[in-house]
Amino acid sequence: MRILGIETSCDETALAVVEDGRKVLCEFVYSQVEHAEFGGIVPEIASRQQIRKIGPLFQACNEAFPLAPNTIDGIAVTCGPGLVGSLLVGLNFAKGLAYGWELPFLGINHLEGHIFANYLSDDSILSPFICLIVSGGHTMIVKVNDWCDYDVLGSTRDDAAGEAYDKVAKLLGLGYPGGGRIDSLAAGGDPAFHRFPAAKFKTGGYQFSFSGLKTAVAMYLKDKTESFIGDHLADICASFQARVVDMLVSPTISAAKDHQINTVAIGGGVAANSGLRREFERRAAAEKIRVFFPDLKYCTDNGAMIAAAGCYRMQRGERSDFSLTATPYLPLIS
Repeated sequence: MRILGIETSCDETALAVVEDGRKVLCEFVYSQVEHAEFGGIVPEIASRQQIRKIGPLFQACNEAFPLAPNTIDGIAVTCGPGLVGSLLVGLNFAKGLAYGWELPFLGINHLEGHIFANYLSDDSILSPFICLIVSGGHTMIVKVNDWCDYDVLGSTRDDAAGEAYDKVAKLLGLGYPGGGRIDSLAAGGDPAFHRFPAAKFKTGGYQFSFSGLKTAVAMYLKDKTESFIGDHLADICASFQARVVDMLVSPTISAAKDHQINTVAIGGGVAANSGLRREFERRAAAEKIRVFFPDLKYCTDNGAMIAAAGCYRMQRGERSDFSLTATPYLPLIS
C-alpha cells in the first residue's frame, strides 16, 4: 500500500509518499522562516504560506515519484490539532485530489503522527510502550496499548515544553525559534549554575507545567545586567534545559515503571533536543528500559509520519468522507 501523506498543521508544508507504512519513497518539507521577525507563529501568515507552497511541493513530489491514481492507493492528511487556516489548506487539497482521482482519503490526528514517527524510524519497536509527545504545542504522556489504541496518562496544564523554550529564548535575546539555540548553548554551560524550580503536583504524577519555570527565568533575569547575561549565557541555558529535561524524563520513566512497560518512545520537535536524548538514554539504561527516538528529520512536522499512520489505518479499512473538517483542538482520544 502506497499512501500520500499531507501535513499542514502549523508552519510546515510537508508531503511524502510512504509504502507499507515504513518505506519512504519521496518526501518534501517547507519550513516557514517568515515568522522569525515576529518572535512566534502568526496564524494568517502561516495559512497564506501554506496556500503558496502546497502546489509547488506537490509538483516536486510528483517529479520524484509519479503521482497518479494508479501509483498510490490513498491520501492521508492531518485534520487536527493545529491552526485552523493551515489545516484547511492541506485538508481541502487532499479532498480535491481524492475526489478527482477517485481515491480513498483519511484524516489523521497530528499527535498520532508523532507516535508513528517511531514506527517509521525503527521497525523493532513493539507495543505496548509509553510515548512522550513533546513539541511547541503539546506535551503529554501516552500509553500505546497497540498502534491506534491509546490511553492519555497525563499532559501539561499550561505551556508546552517547546513553547517554554521559545519564550525563554526570547527573554535571552536568542530569537525565534529558540529550542535549537538553547540546546546548542547549553552544551557548553554548567547545568548546576542556577537551580530553577520545578512544578510540583499533589495528585497525578504524569502532569506537566512550564509556565512557572518560564516566569522563574524572567524573574532571575530581571535584575541581571546585559554583561552578566552575556558572560553566563551558556550556563543559564544549561540550567534551564536541565530543569526542563528532568521535568520531562522523570514522569515518563515513572509511567513506564508504574505500568510495568519496558519500552519508551519520544515524538515531537523537542525529541530532537540533544540534552533530552542523552538524559533519557542514561535514565532508561539505569532502569533497564529501552528508549526509541525518531530520526531527527521525523521529530519535526512531516508528511511521512502522517502517511505511515494513514497506511496503518487504511489497511484496517478506515476511510473519511468529504464532510470531514479541520478541528484545531482535536484530542488524541475522542
